Amino acid sequence: MSTDDKTILAYDVGAQDYAALVASDEPSEDLRDFIAALPKGGKVLDLGCGPAMASAHMRAAGLLPDPVDASMGMVDLANTTHQIGARHGTFDDIDGIECYAGVWASFSLLHAPRESLPRYLMAIAAALKPQGQFYIGMKTGKGLKRDKKGRLYTYLDVEELHGLLATAGFNVTATREGSEIGFAGTNDPYVTCRAVKNG
Repeated sequence: MSTDDKTILAYDVGAQDYAALVASDEPSEDLRDFIAALPKGGKVLDLGCGPAMASAHMRAAGLLPDPVDASMGMVDLANTTHQIGARHGTFDDIDGIECYAGVWASFSLLHAPRESLPRYLMAIAAALKPQGQFYIGMKTGKGLKRDKKGRLYTYLDVEELHGLLATAGFNVTATREGSEIGFAGTNDPYVTCRAVKNG
């Protein structure tokens, strides 16, 4: 979803390897909780879908995923693997109004510029129906830097993320912190939040 060329190239080139890393027969605990909070048949924006593994799990659970990614390599792989209607788009293309029951942004918005995050979160809130569910995963820390794959990251602390969500019109209902070895091979701390759109 980033418009940073080096980040997009890293995902284009590494699509197959990334897909192998995130492949799963069952949804993660976070995804199960997210799915459980949504109405059957609800439409869900999978923002920065990558190979669309999460979308495939959502579809199997009776939801209607709308997978979107800025990497055409990821979009092509998602559609080849899952025949799921993934489409190309960036964070700037979020323009729906109250059309989604949920938005799943699992470690995608961490590639957005810090100054753009408030605008993107407001666009997500506008795209959600009242009481819509939002999930976001971010790496925790300070500043801006690239990883070994060349991907550009914006790091936040938990308090800053909570503040951004509140300002955008969300009520945070769950927060989890941890650390994980990711695509670049480093063990990085992260935070995930589930939130409900106010109203």
